[in-house]
Amino acid sequence: MSSITTAAIDTPVRRSVERTCDDLAILALVVVSIVASFTFRDYGLGWDDYTHAEYADLLLKMYGSGFTDTGALSFANLYMYGGGFDMAAALLHKIIPLELFETRRLLGAIVGVIGLGVTWRLGRRVAGPVGGLAALLLLALCPTFYGHMFMNPKDAPFAVAMVILMLGLVRLAQEYPNPSARTVLILGLGAGCAIGCRILAGLTLIYAVIGFMPLWIEDVRTNGVRESAHRLLHVLYVLLPGLAFGYLVMGLIWPWSILEPANPLRALTYFSHFFEKPWKEMFDGAMISVPDMPWSYLPTLFALQLPEVLLSLTFGGIALTIMSLSRDTVPARRKTILLMLTFAATLPLVIAMVKRPALYNGIRHFIFVLPPMAVLGGTAFAALMDWLRVNHRGAQAAAVAVFSFGLMLPTAEMIRLHPYQYTHFNYIAGTVRQADALYMLDYWGLALKQASDALREQIVERQESPPAGRKWKVAVCGPQRPAQVALGPDFTIGWDSQSADFAMTLGEFYCKGLTAPVIAEIKRDDVVFAKVYDIRGSSISSLLAIPAP
Repeated sequence: MSSITTAAIDTPVRRSVERTCDDLAILALVVVSIVASFTFRDYGLGWDDYTHAEYADLLLKMYGSGFTDTGALSFANLYMYGGGFDMAAALLHKIIPLELFETRRLLGAIVGVIGLGVTWRLGRRVAGPVGGLAALLLLALCPTFYGHMFMNPKDAPFAVAMVILMLGLVRLAQEYPNPSARTVLILGLGAGCAIGCRILAGLTLIYAVIGFMPLWIEDVRTNGVRESAHRLLHVLYVLLPGLAFGYLVMGLIWPWSILEPANPLRALTYFSHFFEKPWKEMFDGAMISVPDMPWSYLPTLFALQLPEVLLSLTFGGIALTIMSLSRDTVPARRKTILLMLTFAATLPLVIAMVKRPALYNGIRHFIFVLPPMAVLGGTAFAALMDWLRVNHRGAQAAAVAVFSFGLMLPTAEMIRLHPYQYTHFNYIAGTVRQADALYMLDYWGLALKQASDALREQIVERQESPPAGRKWKVAVCGPQRPAQVALGPDFTIGWDSQSADFAMTLGEFYCKGLTAPVIAEIKRDDVVFAKVYDIRGSSISSLLAIPAP
């Protein structure tokens, strides 16, 4: 099984598998695009949105002033991240008739769809049209990826940049030692965007060096050490223009990184240690300080939050990689490709389990491993279809049916949870119903948007007006600025619950349940994501169930 054929599945007469799968993949991308275009406004703001918008303004001011206004180069700690997505959103906002944060949600959807398209092309290149379609569906119907692509300004664009870089590496393995100009361009663009998003993209160098070992070893056996070294140097020389282009892209979206050559290393050192005042988060029913999270944090959450079909096929892809490495009949190029994908999907998790850095907000910092997981899963599915075609042709339909059922499970949950897909827990975890008591769900605080809308609707319906001489006062347990944006200028937001008219709280462990009339409840699958209380006349000392960090 050294390659996946284009005839892995039987299809109707006169219609090739390649065309059928490609048509279905394009249809899937169109459907996702249409759904996203109608729903992107539903996603609320998170804790970081407002700050990222400020960072974008400072970056644009710096470029507009000819680098005389350098406030962006010392803003919070965001100067150690790239601001490409934030700048693109700010520029797009200037030319389309949408509010700034609606524009950010729309751009997030566009970037996410691009990531899906690249994942499809990567999967197709690795495992043929069947594998490409399967990889696309596995990622598009992964609630964690889909939910984050709308509202995560750092991790979702980083995941897309990383899969572009992986596409370039796979093309390089297939074309070695004579990469095409397109491959060089893709590698440069992917590297520039990925490192320009997060310095963690430097891990790709490990994927590449280890992944290319089978190809280099085969090259030495076939051509000798001297010729192999010459071919390697030729490849590195050809890649130089792409690396230079990538450096320019990185500098454009992360200007601080090129002020001094050592700045990317400084960022890596900075983020290798926890940089904020520690707080506690809920994990497995216990409140744990984020620098003290156990090694099991990531494997547990990946096992409980990813769809079962994606988990199963990812393990299948890893097993396929191991089997391929042990077989002499498998071409070295294919071993290299599978090895790179396996390292891309697993190495960041292994490093985090061993190093145990501060871990928080679920698996959002590791969204970038989901596309290679999906490609591994698609490769495993295509290999299964190929094997069944040869050995048990009649079982192909059953395998497709099981795969389809596996995709239907997260699809149903995505519909049920909308627009909080990123809070998804699978059926192994008992869905969000069981997970609510053990883990954090809406850690971004997206539900405050819907809660704010409900509060304004209730005030209008009751025909109430604020006390004379002031605005409505709302005490918020959760991100303050997103609540202010959602409520609008007629409300004053704060923590003070003693003088407030209303209280708005997230359904997380750190927000207290109040004994006051409930105006609105935001629920999904019988789980409360947010509540709005009428606290006029009540005496409430605090909205927090635990002391502030």
